[in-house]
Amino acid sequence: MKYLKVIAFTHKQIELKELGKLVICQENLTEKLRKVKALFGIPEIFYLATCNRVEFVMASNAVIDADFAEKFIAALDMGICKEHVKVFLSGARIYDDTEALTHLLRTSCSMESLVVGEKEILAQMRKAYEQCKEAGLTGDYLRMVMNTVVKTAKEVYTNTNISKNPISVVSLAYRKLKELNQCSNSRVLIIGAGETNRNISKYLQKHKFSNFAVFNRTLSKAQELASDLGGEAFELAELKNYHKGFDVIITCTSSVDPIISKELYESLLNGETGKKTIVDLAIPNDTAPEVAKGFPVNFIEVQSLNEVAKNNMQERYHELVNAEKIIDQNIIEFIPQLKQRRIELAMREVPERIKEIRNTAINSVFADEVQNLDAESREVLEKVMNYMEKKYISVPMIMAKEIMINTWAE
Repeated sequence: MKYLKVIAFTHKQIELKELGKLVICQENLTEKLRKVKALFGIPEIFYLATCNRVEFVMASNAVIDADFAEKFIAALDMGICKEHVKVFLSGARIYDDTEALTHLLRTSCSMESLVVGEKEILAQMRKAYEQCKEAGLTGDYLRMVMNTVVKTAKEVYTNTNISKNPISVVSLAYRKLKELNQCSNSRVLIIGAGETNRNISKYLQKHKFSNFAVFNRTLSKAQELASDLGGEAFELAELKNYHKGFDVIITCTSSVDPIISKELYESLLNGETGKKTIVDLAIPNDTAPEVAKGFPVNFIEVQSLNEVAKNNMQERYHELVNAEKIIDQNIIEFIPQLKQRRIELAMREVPERIKEIRNTAINSVFADEVQNLDAESREVLEKVMNYMEKKYISVPMIMAKEIMINTWAE
């Protein structure tokens, strides 16, 4: 299984504010991944970015080490200065072989998350993989890996209490917001109509908030969320023209640059001077640093939720032990499955070769003899040949699988 490699940048080694600099803009993602795939001869690759991690998962025979990681990040051309790249690389974790699979399984089960038990990570991994699959960046190997990732996560969430009374980054953010005693008629601006903002909107709606204005790059998605919330919808570009005031801003977009600049924030205030609240769950932050520093603001961001997350880890410690057992079992099961699949792929040519031998025998080597047979004899010969062809295809494959399984068992 030395084919599986992971380069991971996570909240454990890198500050969340800094981690955002490694996020690749969605518009350029496929192009950049195709570039490094070709440059480094990587057969399969997919990219995962969440609020607390950026990871590159690869199927490759190449040696993935610190030197490779440095060249790899440089080739992605993300506009990061060399000094920052060195900091990121010093905090990178490189996994291969069984260690890489273990890491992916632990990640899918939320055991590596900022908030343990947060099921969203599995959906995020599946979405990231599917996007790269649709772009032709992955193949059969990572398909098998992802099947095991999904299977393991489902078993952990079903057979342990790791996600019982789930606490997510969104729910933690709402708790912080609730502590500020916002009125249910507060004017709420929602910037971004993705899954995170949809989820926090459900909390707000459940607690009788009703005054929403939704902004998104794609107007139809803003309209969809606004319709659910009974609010107004606008294109993101209309933020600079919005003058109805606000009490709370909730923002989470995939932008690599701040959405809420000092100038835009002043425009949104529309002359109001009271203390406002910003819930910024984007990585990197959608809010420019000078906004939180220069105005009276209650600023809630992912970084500030760390302490609550640590307590959550302690509460779920015993469930982690049970989850580890499920992960170990799935790794044991995966390795022979992978070897069987390799045999299947290697033996794909067997049926074609056998058909070629059959055709040569009938049409060349024994052509005269076959021509002299009567219709009934030819029919019998065809049945015999068909029977033998099927057996010659299936028997070696079955035997090869059994040999591989028995070899592994020993």
